[in-house]
Amino acid sequence: MAEIRLYVSGPLETNRVLPLDTAQSAYLFGVMRRKLGDELRVFDGKSGEWRAEVAKANKRNGLLLCVEPVLPQATPPDLWLLFAPIKKARTAFVVEKAVEMGVQKVLPVTTDFTNERINIGRMQAHAIEAAEQCGATFVPDVAEPVRLLDMLESWPENRKLVFCDERREALPVATALARETAGAWAIVIGPEGGFSPEEVAALRGRDAVVSVSLGPRILRADTAAVAAITAWQMALGDWR
Repeated sequence: MAEIRLYVSGPLETNRVLPLDTAQSAYLFGVMRRKLGDELRVFDGKSGEWRAEVAKANKRNGLLLCVEPVLPQATPPDLWLLFAPIKKARTAFVVEKAVEMGVQKVLPVTTDFTNERINIGRMQAHAIEAAEQCGATFVPDVAEPVRLLDMLESWPENRKLVFCDERREALPVATALARETAGAWAIVIGPEGGFSPEEVAALRGRDAVVSVSLGPRILRADTAAVAAITAWQMALGDWR
């Protein structure tokens, strides 16, 4: 029987009854055919992973009983991902991979060349689903979109920002990050068409920004996000 992991509302503690919403109930008892007394794993993003049992098998309003902890809470490194929304499926891909690869926060930013909108509720649901599938016990928040230039005006000086600068002969990302130290970081990925000259100037003008190159080829935004997170995790994150 395939192991099932569900994200639930916490806090998690022994003998706590966990109500399931309609979608979770339909999935667990309609699709996966689980029955009274069957076991699964649950997590709330803060309490680690727990073993739970089905206490009420109803396709509309099922209940679980929280039994015991099985894995401690694991929080990814202090890394944020800033990205301009792209086409719906590719935006979902970016959010899912950010969860799988270890990001603490996802911040959509609007830029001068942003043409797509983002449904925050749907993207948060993608983040939860990715955590359920990849074994994560942490689910990043997907923030409301903010204009990039406005965000840069109040950018915290203690958080460095990796800028994938395709218009400048920047150091290769591995070389640039090898000179840095771990701590609070973020990565910013531009939209299709790149950043505007004003946005590029604003990024280059910040002391906290580290300009990097992702190689000789222009990458799609979703590919660039995966490449940049990978490079950062290998240099400064928890892949070392």
